[in-house]
Amino acid sequence: MPQPSTDFSTQGEQVKIVRISDRQKELDRLPPAETERWVMRRKAQVVAAVRSGLLSFEEACERYRLSEEEFKAWMDLLDHHGMRGLRATRMQEYRPVDERSREAAAE
Repeated sequence: MPQPSTDFSTQGEQVKIVRISDRQKELDRLPPAETERWVMRRKAQVVAAVRSGLLSFEEACERYRLSEEEFKAWMDLLDHHGMRGLRATRMQEYRPVDERSREAAAE
């Protein structure tokens, strides 16, 4: 099992060894929790983090302030249409036909 990396920080004349866990490093690579602009790549990163077990579904929804429905939609779109399905500008094209008809009837 690989050892966590070690970083050094100094305070005055003391040297402290700070260990950063591998999980924390991976979490730091994810989009920031305050992300407001969700591009394809960021959505895919969060879905991959949940599927790999880095974050639970609930943690991801809470961390990024997403509804369960929105996050499930990201997973479904990624599964059915790949990365291009996560494009916000193409969301209408990838929705099922029956869902688009209901929205048109409601207007």
